[in-house]
Amino acid sequence: MKEKAFDLESRLITFAVRIIRTAEALPRTPTGNHIRNQLLRCGTSPAPNYAEAQSAESRADFSHKLKIVLKELRETRVWLLMIQQTGLIKPVNSLDALVHETNELTAIFVASLKTTTKGRT
Repeated sequence: MKEKAFDLESRLITFAVRIIRTAEALPRTPTGNHIRNQLLRCGTSPAPNYAEAQSAESRADFSHKLKIVLKELRETRVWLLMIQQTGLIKPVNSLDALVHETNELTAIFVASLKTTTKGRT
């Protein structure tokens, strides 16, 4: 179980690095600056929030921290889609792999939350 946790943590850190690189590629305009700040905030937070979840004090605390990870991943996806649709980074399909990774990570955390809350009312 610990090995899987570290694999996921490593994957989230790699994801955050990719988000940082994407943010750095945004134009230095008012729009680019705004999106950069938002993307950096939400796109780099899943990794440390997941690390916090590993030290959760209860099952409810663990579930809450996973929900934060999920919320931040969903927000990140929306910012990435906005970047694509506005053409702020070209070619616009250069973000396809990152959007795909966001979707995969989201699916992992949705499944984890279902497992964590299974049997609870």
